[in-house]
Amino acid sequence: MAKHTLLLLSQDNAQYKALLQNAYLPGLTILAPEQEADIQAALPRADILLGEPARLRARLKTATALKWAQSTYAGVDLLLDPECRKDYQLTNIRGIFGSLISEYVFGHLLALTRHIRHYKEQQRLHNWQPLPYQSLNGKTMLIMGTGSIGQHVAQTAKHFGMTVLGINRTGREAPGFDNTYQLPALNNILSRADVVVSVLPSTPHTRGLFNNERIKHFKPSAIFFNVGRGDVIDEGALIEALRHGHMGAAVLDVFATEPLPAASPLWDMPNVVITPHNSGYSFPEQIVTRFSRNYLRYIEGKTMEGVVDFHLGY
Repeated sequence: MAKHTLLLLSQDNAQYKALLQNAYLPGLTILAPEQEADIQAALPRADILLGEPARLRARLKTATALKWAQSTYAGVDLLLDPECRKDYQLTNIRGIFGSLISEYVFGHLLALTRHIRHYKEQQRLHNWQPLPYQSLNGKTMLIMGTGSIGQHVAQTAKHFGMTVLGINRTGREAPGFDNTYQLPALNNILSRADVVVSVLPSTPHTRGLFNNERIKHFKPSAIFFNVGRGDVIDEGALIEALRHGHMGAAVLDVFATEPLPAASPLWDMPNVVITPHNSGYSFPEQIVTRFSRNYLRYIEGKTMEGVVDFHLGY
């Protein structure tokens, strides 16, 4: 059996090493050096890397034996720049975040539509004053991206009685969606949506997609979620739309610059919810399960899960 060497390049190296050592991964040597000199010595030996995209990127040039890199994130934008090498297989962990993102979207959506923050303040003031609300039943949700995350959110929306529309590259049908459309239909579909959820990756086709002109097609009452990538929306145009009542509210987990700069007006807007890019956390146990399945496929010459197409950008 061929021998392979895995170099861990993660902030959670100790945890990954312990989990991997308990998995049955034949022919695999696991290296988790902490000192820079030891990392440099290990890089030419390792044909497999596992770690966060930023840490992988910093080591690509010196990983001369590299054949496969497993990202611990779904988003691998940092590894897709033209100057980065692309002569290896790159896999990400897409497909494991559906339930987490769905919890995030509907947790915040229900908090907004059922006025949870308002009632908490009323409780503090000992004030008994009911507010009118509308049910999610019969509302329309538009999901930008109909992959595994989008499908999970769509299926949850169906439980609430929502109509679910989707936008994807080809317009192909997807489970949980009532109808799916290609991108040229977006402006017309936006005018029908009460809730818009973007789970889009960052690609040349998605960056700046929600610009000033596009945002004009939102319903004034629409709630916008961004749990994909921050650069799909023009933050300046978003701020203006929220200020002037051209959009009802925004729940934002991702931003063009992270952390979100302290001077950003988004922080202080009453109709904005900001979270620190944690709607879908990568748990090491899940990643090791995915890596282990991929390793067994790798040594058998089979197609791995989550293979990234360098050309498409996801």
